[in-house]
Amino acid sequence: MDTPYPSETGCCPKFDPTPWQDREHHWTDKPFIKDRVGCFCYIPLTFGRAMRRCGAHLERGKAFTPAPPLVLSDHTSRWNMDIYIEVPHPVPGADNVTLSGTFLSKVFKGSYRETANWGREMEAWAASQGQTVKRHLMYYTYCPKCARHYGENPVVYFVEV
Repeated sequence: MDTPYPSETGCCPKFDPTPWQDREHHWTDKPFIKDRVGCFCYIPLTFGRAMRRCGAHLERGKAFTPAPPLVLSDHTSRWNMDIYIEVPHPVPGADNVTLSGTFLSKVFKGSYRETANWGREMEAWAASQGQTVKRHLMYYTYCPKCARHYGENPVVYFVEV
């Protein structure tokens, strides 16, 4: 799948952290398509395959968002991760879902080994606002190849409160 978004790499577009840093988002029936990724101890094994399936749905359904879409990852266990790709409308043949609620987001940079620390920081931030975290979602902004190209690996960490 060729990306319709301008990019130096022909893959992941340059990430702008501004809309995601220290923000609160209110979503009502925000549309996504969903797929599953097999993991081993939280390490995604079939991410590329899931993205190719979703890409085919996006192309067939003409469902590309005007700006690069959110691609949210929900690690439901050590063995599974659900991915949610933002779409502008329901996509025929895909697992269409919506997300509603209040979400806090913050941008982190560093190794994925820091994920647990980022989660604790998000929990503390939510608690400081008198909120309780319901679930954690992550937006990995670059694939490994593009992270090397851009020289950074920003991850947007979302918590639903």
